[in-house]
Amino acid sequence: QVQVVESGGGLVQPGGSLRLSCAASGSDFNGYAMNWYRQAPGNQRELVATITSGGSTRYADSVKGRFTISRDNAKNTVYLQMNSLKPEDTAVYYCNAPRYPYSYWGQGSQVTVSS
Repeated sequence: QVQVVESGGGLVQPGGSLRLSCAASGSDFNGYAMNWYRQAPGNQRELVATITSGGSTRYADSVKGRFTISRDNAKNTVYLQMNSLKPEDTAVYYCNAPRYPYSYWGQGSQVTVSS
């Protein structure tokens, strides 16, 4: 069992920045990839960013150049730095810890981009 806890959501104006944090339990955190997903009302959950155990990153086209995923293995934490936010980034953001054959999810953090 892996506990996943997110923090850092909120309301921000267009063009602003937010940083989401995700703490995951377990002594083997540094051996696994971590993901951030988001789900807007009426939409399917979509993969936003991935960071591998080795630190390689991948992003959805819609956030490339604006979002940065990073990890601190000493703190069992992954981050999502979101810059130049747009109204279409408004969604609930979920941290995901894949631990084959299981997949663990955080409770979700609301991010609202509005003036």
